[in-house]
Amino acid sequence: MPADPHLDRLANATLLVPFESYDAPRWVLDGLAAGMAGVCLFHNNIAEPEQVARLNGVLAEAAESPLISLDEEGGDVTRIGQRQGSRYPGSAALGAVDDTSLTRAVHCSLGAELRGLGFTMDLAPSADVNTVAENPGIGTRSFGADAELVARHTAAAVAGLQEGGVAACAKHFPGHGATHQDSHLELPVVSADRDLLFDRELRPFQAAIGAGVRSILTAHIRLPELGLSGPATLAPSVVGGLLRTELGFDGVIVTDAIEMEGVSARIGMPEAAVRALIAGCDLLCLGRFVYADGVAGIRAAITEAVAQGRLSGERLEEAAWRTSQLRAWTSDRPAAEVVERIGLDSARRAVRVDGELAELRDPVVVEVDAPPGIAVGEVPWGLSPWFPGTERLDAATARPADVLASARGRDLVVVVRDAHRYPATREFVAELCRARPELVVVEMGLPAWRPQCRVHISTYGAARVNGQSAAEVLGAPAVASVG
Repeated sequence: MPADPHLDRLANATLLVPFESYDAPRWVLDGLAAGMAGVCLFHNNIAEPEQVARLNGVLAEAAESPLISLDEEGGDVTRIGQRQGSRYPGSAALGAVDDTSLTRAVHCSLGAELRGLGFTMDLAPSADVNTVAENPGIGTRSFGADAELVARHTAAAVAGLQEGGVAACAKHFPGHGATHQDSHLELPVVSADRDLLFDRELRPFQAAIGAGVRSILTAHIRLPELGLSGPATLAPSVVGGLLRTELGFDGVIVTDAIEMEGVSARIGMPEAAVRALIAGCDLLCLGRFVYADGVAGIRAAITEAVAQGRLSGERLEEAAWRTSQLRAWTSDRPAAEVVERIGLDSARRAVRVDGELAELRDPVVVEVDAPPGIAVGEVPWGLSPWFPGTERLDAATARPADVLASARGRDLVVVVRDAHRYPATREFVAELCRARPELVVVEMGLPAWRPQCRVHISTYGAARVNGQSAAEVLGAPAVASVG
């Protein structure tokens, strides 16, 4: 069958694509000129501010108001701060402070910084209610475990980002906070009936809609008590029914990455893309590693589905129209102000100290390593910038006796991240506490586990500003030289 340029252009209008490098490849520029909705940048596209601003300028010239997006949540999930750590605390820290005016101001500054770099859309905030502490995919990305708290801060974050100049995207609908699995790797399950879903998971999304959020991103989760045997992203009852009809959302519905195992492992990315559009999604976020050939295959699958009658032309036109409306909204946003140090100031407000912290004597600082989540990636964390000589240990192989020997006659500070998720870390720290109950433990993830120690410090995140805030509390001599 010969190619249909009009149909190809409609299919292109549903695609949010990644690419390989610090420069825009020809296939991306040509695709944008041929109607592709936009791009999603990851750390492999971002070297430093001047480079990404130039890159985004080139992308913006390739078409009229393309969507130039990224996952920039602040805190642990950062793209512009991938090399040093974010200048903004994440959602858990802001939820701990629980000042919605601060959350709005932080996100307004973040949005303004993104807009200044040429971004027009931020795939944030997380509207998930993190009711499962062991959740491997959300954690500190959530404002908290209480639905009302998450709802009010989601609304504030949405308002702030859009005041800052970028389209916000509340995620992961209908809620990823009650899962025990990571949808990058498998299809997680949320055991919630309709009443619980409305009372807990959906409240933040309703708040986001009330705040005027321009887009909402779906979750690759299974809801068996709603009769779903597959991912919510591909379910018309969830996308077209629950979100579009019942909650009344009239903005752009974006998929989480199509390359994730939770949605495409069994059926492949082209088929997942088609089914997502049939379900009512408008914009297909393809992921990080779907390049020219993969994009062409997905586009061909969409046009073939229309030719076969599986995907109606009207549904594809509706999706293309919605993405065009979003692009038009982003085209002429007023500039907001980047507020220097608002991130550090808010991270300071989030720090919690449990116990009486005395002045430390030449402390030995050790960090117990924790694997980064897939959404987080390799981002620096810890206290080493402020405590030179800090050692990073593996709890599975390190010996507590060696740490105790190195700290003989000196104070000891142990830094962990989400210790509640790692039995080896908890046992390692517990053994140190039994020998040195006066030691200080700094938790840079969720403080869901409290060891028997004299002082426990919680930062509610591992962004650079969270680390600096903890270092200040500990009296680090080098704090003034960093941040």
